[in-house]
Amino acid sequence: MGDSNSANENSIVIRVDDSPAALPDGPWDALLAAQARPTPFMRLAYLRALHASGSAVAGTGWQPQFVSLWRGDELLAACPAYLKAHSYGEYVFDWAWADAYHRHGLSYYPKLLVAVPFTPVPGSRLLAVDDDARALLAQALRALAKETDASSLHVLFGDDADQAALAQAGCTARHGLQFHWTAQGDADFAAFLARLHRDKRKKIQQEQRRVREAGVVFEARAGTEMTGEDWDFFYRCYQQTYREHHSTPYLKRDFFARMAVEMPAHWLMFTARRGGERVAMSLIALDPSRRAAFGRYWGAVEHIPHLHFDACYYQPLAWCIAHGYRRFEGGAQGEHKMARGLMPTPTASSHWLAHPSFADAVDEFLAREGEAMSGYIDELKEHAPFKRPVAADAAAQTKDVADAAAQTKDSADAATQTKDAADAAS
Repeated sequence: MGDSNSANENSIVIRVDDSPAALPDGPWDALLAAQARPTPFMRLAYLRALHASGSAVAGTGWQPQFVSLWRGDELLAACPAYLKAHSYGEYVFDWAWADAYHRHGLSYYPKLLVAVPFTPVPGSRLLAVDDDARALLAQALRALAKETDASSLHVLFGDDADQAALAQAGCTARHGLQFHWTAQGDADFAAFLARLHRDKRKKIQQEQRRVREAGVVFEARAGTEMTGEDWDFFYRCYQQTYREHHSTPYLKRDFFARMAVEMPAHWLMFTARRGGERVAMSLIALDPSRRAAFGRYWGAVEHIPHLHFDACYYQPLAWCIAHGYRRFEGGAQGEHKMARGLMPTPTASSHWLAHPSFADAVDEFLAREGEAMSGYIDELKEHAPFKRPVAADAAAQTKDVADAAAQTKDSADAATQTKDAADAAS
C-alpha cells in the first residue's frame, strides 16, 4: 500500500509500518485510552516488546504490517496487523480452512491478521477517533489484504465497534466463548464460596485443603516487588509447561525482561513454595485503571495435586476480591473454569476471504456455528455454579458464609497470605 502524500493538509495519509517501533507511543496510547474496551496488551510498549524480543517477527511467522491513518500529525486510527505464515498463537482456529485451501491446490498463507500475538484477551482492536475513522481503517485493511495477495483478513477478539466497522467492510462475524469472573460484591473469598452450590464449594475447599496438606504456601508479588530472580523462576516454569506438551514457548525470556522494566504495574505473580523452595508460579496481567485481571501463564517444577487450580484460579480470585477488582478473565476455552465461578462470556472475531466460493462456504459455516454457540452458551448458563439468591434464604446464606470462612481460615490464599508467611516458610 505504501505511504500516501498530498499537499492538502486535510488529506488522510495511510501508513503501513513493518515494525511497531516506527510508531510514536504517545498518540497510539492516547488513542487506545479513548476506546470502549482498551487493554494493556494493546499498548505500544507491549507490542514493541513482542517484536524487539524476537517473539512476534517475520522469522517466527508474524510479519508486522501495522496500519495507521494520519491527518497531518494527528493519529486518526491504527491497529497491529501481521502477515501470517501459519495459524499458531491465535486461539481462533482456522486450521480446517487452511486445509481446505490446500486440498484444492490453493495457498491459505499468507493471511492478514489483526490481533495481539499469543494473547486471546477481548478488547478494542481498531483504534480510532470516531466511527468514520474506524470504517476507513477497516477498508484500508481490506485493501492491504488484496495488495499483499493475502488469502484473507481476520480480526480477532474485537469489540462491538470493531465488529460493526468490519461488517460494513464485508467481513463476517465468528462467535466464540470464554469464561470470566465478575465481581458481585463479595466481602472476601469465603463470601464468594458461600454463593456457590454446595458441591462446587466443597470441591474447591477440598482442593485447597489438599494443597495446604502438601505443605504449600503462596506469596503474591506485584509490580516492582518482583525481582529478576522471580522472573527467572517464572520463565523456568513457563518453559516446563510447554515441554510437558512437547512444544516450544512462544515468548522469549527477553519479552518478560522488557515487561518488568516497561510495564511492571501490569503484572502480578503468585509463587507457590513448599519447605521454603519454589515449586510453581502463575503470572496474572493487571489493568489497574479498570480493575481487571487476566490469567496468562503458569508452570510447576513438580507435580502437586490441585496446585494448578489453586495457583491459577483460587489465589487470583481471592486477590481480586481483596483488592476491589471487578473482572478476572481466565483465558481461552475450558468448561472446568465454570465450576470455579467463571461464567461463559461471548467473544467475537471478524473474517473476510478473498476467494468467492470459499467465502460463501465459510459464511454458511459461521452462520451455523454461531447458532450452535448461542445455544451452547444458554445451556451452560442453565448450569451456573451459583445459587439463585432468594430473600428467604438470607439466614442460610449467612450460615454458609460463616461455614466457608471457618473452613478456609487457614487457607494460603492470595488475599490473606503475606510475604512474611512465605519468608518464614523459607
